[in-house]
Amino acid sequence: MEANEERATPEREARGTVTRLLFGQLATYAVGTAVRMGVLDRIGDGTRTAADVAAACGTHPQAMLRLLRALASLDLLIEHEAGVFEATAAGALLRGDTPDSMAALARIFSEPIMTRARERMEDSVRSGAPAFDLIFGTDFFSHLKGEPELSEVFNTAMGQGTRIAAQDVPPHYDFGRFTTIVDVGGGDGTLLAAILRAHPAPRGMIYDTAEGHAQAAAKLAAEGVADRVTLETGDFFAAAPPGGDLYLLKSVIHDWNDEQCVRILGHIRQVLPADGRLLIIEPVLTDTVQPGASALPYMSDLNMLVNVGGRERTRADFEDLCARTGFKITGLTPLPAPDPYVLIEAAAV
Repeated sequence: MEANEERATPEREARGTVTRLLFGQLATYAVGTAVRMGVLDRIGDGTRTAADVAAACGTHPQAMLRLLRALASLDLLIEHEAGVFEATAAGALLRGDTPDSMAALARIFSEPIMTRARERMEDSVRSGAPAFDLIFGTDFFSHLKGEPELSEVFNTAMGQGTRIAAQDVPPHYDFGRFTTIVDVGGGDGTLLAAILRAHPAPRGMIYDTAEGHAQAAAKLAAEGVADRVTLETGDFFAAAPPGGDLYLLKSVIHDWNDEQCVRILGHIRQVLPADGRLLIIEPVLTDTVQPGASALPYMSDLNMLVNVGGRERTRADFEDLCARTGFKITGLTPLPAPDPYVLIEAAAV
């Protein structure tokens, strides 16, 4: 009993916390490796031996066993008996053949396009500029444009990352009062499709680069709303398309610095009708980090710093951006936990 009490001292727990954090990068790479090898697809719905998985993946048997046990320690697998594994509900999300898959998201977040700049975080903290540009010789999105296969994975990943928000957003805002919803930077249309399915009256438009909405037509057709959506190719730094009475920005503002955001919002303000609305969907940081707060938005903030030069923002930050571009915030609606997003409605002033 005394030994157990000694192991539970605050000092030992603190050291354990730091140690777990230091090994966190290995967890990311273990998940990414499993996805690239199709490990969870090979395990499927039942149980498989490590030897079977190794043979299916063409890997060293003992090395595969070690990977599978690491995944089990991360609650992605269960080892029922020595060398026999089954996927947990979380592990099943890493299969590529399921409707709720997060495989593309896991892959892109463990690819060098994401991880190399993180290795140079110190440079970004010192300079305030993204390390990505120094490493790759261009900005993140320009580099992605030159990598068609990774661009497709990225688009799929962003759709997968939007899936929970696509469930939560439609019932928490009155989209039905609008005629045309323009999803600026709308990607593959995951969010817009969910909104239109829940609200049959409005029509929609996805405004994005050709690379950004490359998978949208197929997604919209699969969701049964293709006949209600037009795809508009363009650059939101150059203009916003007219014709909408609701302009939607989901996970766009956090990609860019303040001056770039002012350009995006300014273009929307130019085409927004007097009775129109702007809806920004982003996490909203509190003024101070509260005890027990999720680390996710703060880790996302660092990812924005090193890779794209954007940032997560507080309410005051959003109010400032809106004020600079002729908008005023008229409402904030947090989505149900653990969804980190807040619906930030703004009107023209």
